[in-house]
Amino acid sequence: MPEGVAGVAALHEFLTAHADDPTGVAVGIETDRGMWVTSLVAAGYAVYALNPLSVARYRERHSISGTKSDPGDAAILAEVVRTDRHHHRTVSGDSPEAQAVKVLARAHQRLIWDRQRQVNRARSVLLEFFPAAPEAFGTERWCRRRG
Repeated sequence: MPEGVAGVAALHEFLTAHADDPTGVAVGIETDRGMWVTSLVAAGYAVYALNPLSVARYRERHSISGTKSDPGDAAILAEVVRTDRHHHRTVSGDSPEAQAVKVLARAHQRLIWDRQRQVNRARSVLLEFFPAAPEAFGTERWCRRRG
């Protein structure tokens, strides 16, 4: 299937060709967010976000080799949703306020990681080109290597 909006549209066409009522369709997927999940939940499908570690355990239980493949994973996800859905929760749609909080929290986390990455780069470059910088500028704590 293609990526993006075209892929989501193709998926919905495929699903509606096989089922008239979306409430009777259960979908297993290894994530609880993203365009695919949001569109499926909005259309009324019962979406089960399964923990990838749980799926790996099911794979070990149902496959001798334990190798990972897309068709094999699809079969395992379908089997889990078919037989054990009562052990898993469905993904529910978020309110606009909850969506906004998620976006802001992810952006905040990304900014924290970027800041730390920049500090690490600056420290590395400073020590590489001017090893006496900690003594010269009194920045021993900032320039000290962590490890």
